[in-house]
Amino acid sequence: MIRKITFIVALLALVSCQNKSAFVFSYFDTIHEEAGLCLAYSYDGYHWTPLNDNKPVLAPEVGKDKLMRDPSICQAPDGTFHMVWTTSWHDDIIGYASSPDLIHWSEQKAIPVMKDYPSVKNCWAPELFYCKEEGVYYIMWASTVPDSEEIDRSGSMKEDGGGHRVYCTTTTDFENFSPTRLYFNSPYTSIDAAVVQDPLTKEYIMVIKDDPEYVDMHVTRTRSMAEGFPIRMASAISDDYNKEGPSPLFVNKTDLLVFFDYYYQHKYGAFLSRDHGDTWEDVTSQIEMPEGMSHGTAIRVDRKVVDKLIEAYH
Repeated sequence: MIRKITFIVALLALVSCQNKSAFVFSYFDTIHEEAGLCLAYSYDGYHWTPLNDNKPVLAPEVGKDKLMRDPSICQAPDGTFHMVWTTSWHDDIIGYASSPDLIHWSEQKAIPVMKDYPSVKNCWAPELFYCKEEGVYYIMWASTVPDSEEIDRSGSMKEDGGGHRVYCTTTTDFENFSPTRLYFNSPYTSIDAAVVQDPLTKEYIMVIKDDPEYVDMHVTRTRSMAEGFPIRMASAISDDYNKEGPSPLFVNKTDLLVFFDYYYQHKYGAFLSRDHGDTWEDVTSQIEMPEGMSHGTAIRVDRKVVDKLIEAYH
C-alpha cells in the first residue's frame, strides 16, 4: 500500500510538472492585412488558439515600410522576451523590442545589421536563438549582397548576385553587437534559418529553406553555434514544394515538430521527427492553427505566461 501511494504521489507530481509549461507562437497575418505582431497559445504544441481575436497585439513603428513580418521571439534566462522582425522589403535593418510578459513592450528600435554592406538589397526573416553554452543571443537573417566576394555562387540558379545567404550577429544585451558575418554560405539561395537545441543529444539543429533545385526545407547540425553549420545537409524534409518559415519546436524530449508556412495556400503544415531530425512524418492533419497565420516562431513558456496573456487578450 505504501509503495502504491508513493507511486501515485510521484505520478501526480510528474503530471503537475508537465502542466506547468505551455507554448506561444508569434506570427503575422497575410489574409486580414493588418500589420503587427499576432500571438497564439497551445498546451500540447498541436492545437493553437489565437489571442486578441487573431488581431495584432503590437503595431510596427520602425523601418521604411513599417512592416512586422516574420516575428521571432526567444526568452532570456531572466524571463525577458526579446523579439526581432522584418521591417521592410528593401532595407539594411531589422526591428527589435523586448517585453517582460508579451503584453507590455519596450520602445521599438532599428538594428542596422547590414550597415557595412552598401550594396545589400534587404534584411529578411530574422531569427533569434539564445545559446546557453556561450551566454549570447544569435540573430540570423537572410540578405542578398550582389557584389560580395565571399559568397559561394557555384550552385546558384539566380542572377541577382546569387540570391540570399544567411548572415548573423551576436549580442548579450541588444545594445552592443558583434560584427556581422556571413554565417551559412550555401552555394544556393538560402533563407529562413531557424535553430533549436536537441534536449537529449545537445546538438544544435538548423532547419533552413535551401534551393538547389526547388524550394524545400533541409536539416543540418552542429555541436558549436560559433563554428556554424555544415552546408552538406540531409535530404529534404518532404517532397512537396512551396514551404517557408520553418519553426522547430521540441514538444517533449523526443518529439521534434517543425511548422511550415504553405505560403501559396495561406495555411500551416507540420512534420514530426522522433529520431532527432533524421526521418519525418507529415502531421499536418493533426494540427489546428489560426486563420491567416504566416511565418512565425513557436517557443515553450511557463504556463503562467499564457494565463496572463489569456486574461489580457480574451
